[in-house]
Amino acid sequence: MNSLDRLLDAARGAVDGADALWRREEQTAVGFEAGRLKAAGVSEEAGLNLRVLAKGRMGVAGTTAATPDVQELVQRASSSAALGESVDLAFPTPRSQLPTPIPTFFDRTANASLDDLIRMGRMLVERLTRPDCQVNIAVEREVQDTAVGNSAGARGEYRATGIAVTADVTRISGDDVLMVYDQYVGADMPSDADLELLVRSVETRLTAALKIVTPPEGALPVVFTPAGLAAVVLPLEQALSGKTVLQGSSPLAGKVGEMLFDARLSILDDPLTPGRPVSRPVDDECVPSRCNALVEHGKVGRFVYDLETAARANTESTGNGHRGVFGKPRIGYTNIIFRGDGIRAGTGAQHAAPLPGLGGGLIGDIDDGLIVDDLIGVGQGNVISGAFSHPVGLAYRVQKGEITGRVKDAAVAGNAYDLLKKIGGFGNDGRWLGARWSPSLLLDGVSVARR
Repeated sequence: MNSLDRLLDAARGAVDGADALWRREEQTAVGFEAGRLKAAGVSEEAGLNLRVLAKGRMGVAGTTAATPDVQELVQRASSSAALGESVDLAFPTPRSQLPTPIPTFFDRTANASLDDLIRMGRMLVERLTRPDCQVNIAVEREVQDTAVGNSAGARGEYRATGIAVTADVTRISGDDVLMVYDQYVGADMPSDADLELLVRSVETRLTAALKIVTPPEGALPVVFTPAGLAAVVLPLEQALSGKTVLQGSSPLAGKVGEMLFDARLSILDDPLTPGRPVSRPVDDECVPSRCNALVEHGKVGRFVYDLETAARANTESTGNGHRGVFGKPRIGYTNIIFRGDGIRAGTGAQHAAPLPGLGGGLIGDIDDGLIVDDLIGVGQGNVISGAFSHPVGLAYRVQKGEITGRVKDAAVAGNAYDLLKKIGGFGNDGRWLGARWSPSLLLDGVSVARR
């Protein structure tokens, strides 16, 4: 009998109900700084997290001990419950419908050696090295085993792999500091074509940024690349969380079914996407995974919940429970997919098609505007309101349909909810960036100011 089952057996009878998670993670990391290998190592950690219900109150405990004392863990969780929050929580029961099988584990990733990762990093350093530039490469590989279960008899387990390859190039010329980066993230090892696209992406951004031009001013059309969309995405992720709804701070609360965005826009949270590192057949509370439409053809769709927030909202969990070894479960998104009508998200591959030009084919009709690829300070301030105002980290001026150079000392401002009501266009450059898939978006009327 494994640690998870022994823990649940120890909890039965001692408390009114319990659920638990066991997770083991093996991580291999390689780092190149200024083109030289600076770090390489392997680490491993395993742990148990237990949540209990005792007399209507919730308690939590966790351990990373190599040989966990399950009785002691139950006692600590029970003591925590004595001071815990009251909640009417119902744990999932075994269901006749089995979790959807999805590919989350890839042998090539699991079997990749430290030398394999070092060779990959060296190859990228060689490809990206150019005069007056510093090249940094990070390669991180993870193999994860997860098992979840509860005292009601529900059980789930799966294995997953993930690999992230990040390349950044820094160029310093006088008082001008230019930083360009991109990454590959997937559950399977990158192919030669994936690595070639990573190199081309960095080179394309760098070459277009070498010439500095004066920034425009006014309410202008701005193309936000997949990387530059963070300021637009973050307010939506906060507003569509069931916790934010419960707190009364979500501007989307009570508006399910209302048309608040461009009718072509849909946003999904899909843990069943094949070949992605955060995909999973069940969540960390043993709720079978499913695809949730957060925004559906412009209409507010479903808010995401874990078991606790669902219980407090008198609804059901959407399978978005996430937990670590220590602390109680919380709401966590999986794969966020932005798409317009007629645009299909890619699956496991980092790039579904050869790298198009910057702007995803959206700049041809722009007389004067910007391509925003990176913003500074995203996540600061009153994010939930949708308002943003950030200096640009990397942006390009567009004049008469052509990129004329990089702009410095400029800032963009707007409101995500207002800008997404009418989208000027969806780019042909849809791609994965971490756990988010999106094309570039052309948004009209963004305020651009010189600094």
